[in-house]
Amino acid sequence: MKKIKLFLMVFMFCSMLVNVCFATPSTQIWNPSTDIQAEKTWHLGIDNYFSVQDNKDNPVAFPTDLGLTYGLIKNLEIGIDLFYPSENPLYLNAKYGIPEKDQIPAFAVGVFNVGTEKDVTDYNIAYGVLSKTISTIGRLSVGGYIGNDKLLVDEKGEKANTGLIATWDKTLNDKVWASIDYASGNSFYGSLTPGFSYTFAPNTSIIFGYTIYNNDKLNVNNTFTTQLDINF
Repeated sequence: MKKIKLFLMVFMFCSMLVNVCFATPSTQIWNPSTDIQAEKTWHLGIDNYFSVQDNKDNPVAFPTDLGLTYGLIKNLEIGIDLFYPSENPLYLNAKYGIPEKDQIPAFAVGVFNVGTEKDVTDYNIAYGVLSKTISTIGRLSVGGYIGNDKLLVDEKGEKANTGLIATWDKTLNDKVWASIDYASGNSFYGSLTPGFSYTFAPNTSIIFGYTIYNNDKLNVNNTFTTQLDINF
């Protein structure tokens, strides 16, 4: 009963966020993960996406994301992001999740990409994802998403606001972690991103990845990403 009440509280909280905010949750590289920021701890992320080829004809550089995530209570994280340069730089996110236990997979639900301006930045992407760790293979995650059909569209303006998300990730040693994540769909969100991270200290790592977009008519150039992550 307590878990049901907590889930309903989180759902109501996320529903309120849909009207006022935007941000990125804890992710592998591109997709939201089942990971949750530990209670009463902070996470600072600095993410960049930019093109490294065909820059003469199709240069791409997304705003830098300065993100701060906080473990509000057990199994619940909230976050704030600043995207610069951007006309509407301030965004938020929330995610509730339950970790793996024995044969039961991890589970998470949340919202992200919910902006402050109606049908301009309020992508309103809600998602659910399950994950299971297999010792010899790594962690496998699968889920789905749905968002604002006015903004999650293809190059013709037709709605492309639903899709599947799937990820493989594995810790290779005490320094190196690798991941491949995929989101279906022909909006800006649909993509395939392989990458890896290197841990410099117990609380500091950097991710290197390459995002290949599903719709090359909408996203005319793929992007390289660097993501600095610090826990404190």
